[in-house]
Amino acid sequence: MKLDILAFGAHPDDVELSCSGTLVKEVSRGKKVGVVDLTQGELGTRGTAETRYEEATAAAGILDLSARENLKFRDGFFINDEKHQLEIIKRIRHYKPEIVFCNAIKDRHIDHGKGGELVSNACFLSGLKKIETEFNGENQEAWRPKIVYHYIQWLEIEPDVVVDISGFMQKKIASVEAYQTQFFDPNSKEPETPITSSNFYDSVTYRARNLGRMIGVDHAEGFTVERYPAVDSIFDLI
Repeated sequence: MKLDILAFGAHPDDVELSCSGTLVKEVSRGKKVGVVDLTQGELGTRGTAETRYEEATAAAGILDLSARENLKFRDGFFINDEKHQLEIIKRIRHYKPEIVFCNAIKDRHIDHGKGGELVSNACFLSGLKKIETEFNGENQEAWRPKIVYHYIQWLEIEPDVVVDISGFMQKKIASVEAYQTQFFDPNSKEPETPITSSNFYDSVTYRARNLGRMIGVDHAEGFTVERYPAVDSIFDLI
């Protein structure tokens, strides 16, 4: 399956919180989008690996994804090594995305910066022909995405690129709310965590509104890049 965008998240819900507005906007334009979750989020205080799977499946339906899978790396303990890189390379070569989204370059949760670096490294290695991989019984050809974008998560990181998601905020929030065990619920008896507060839930909207304010639109999402972003025309920046 050829995808236009492949988004990686260290945990189910990373993508929804950080870049789902951009994804659903591109889906509305006819682009094919997929998500690969690195872990099952099994160390999360609330919920279980099973509930995460159900929630991720529901979110995928809301975002109208063409594909979603989970690599089942160990939550909290996966590392950036050959074994993990090869699993990601196999997905990059299978889906052949033009663009890859991945975790923030640094963040509060150790899996985020680690996951972002892991995926970025794998994107480069995936373009090397002498690295041989096999997927679903077939030998794979080398493939390197044209660009890797790191979305922004807990920390306020200065974006290199800001995408207008006005008109798509409702679906973004709906995809976040699919994770019913994870976020603010005044009736929950589960332990409180930094992401279960009403302030965190509200921050998804007020961050998007603030980034939108900075570029003169209603809502936006920000990304960092590891190389200069390129445009065909200066008018693409208007």
